[in-house]
Amino acid sequence: MNIQFKKGVLELCTLALLAKKNRYGYELVSEISKNISISEGTIYPLLRRLKNDGYVTTYLEESKEGAPRKYYQLTENGKKMGKELKEEWLTFVKKVNGLLKGGVKNE
Repeated sequence: MNIQFKKGVLELCTLALLAKKNRYGYELVSEISKNISISEGTIYPLLRRLKNDGYVTTYLEESKEGAPRKYYQLTENGKKMGKELKEEWLTFVKKVNGLLKGGVKNE
């Protein structure tokens, strides 16, 4: 898949997964990788930016497999941003699909 496509949707995918439940970084990579090929190094800069922008908070939780894990949790602003991005994405996909199917204009 084109790298620019991935960059454009990675934030949306991350916010959508966090809307369902709090997750740690590697868990996010694993879930996203089931559908889109990404590396671990891709998600952490995004998570740092989401935290700096106030869309997520973090907390540590003990792990049975070693060191404590840093979990990411959506803030109210993060939930709002996720909903807005989802609406924008669905509108965008509808319009692109219209063009791909013969240039039909979708309002």
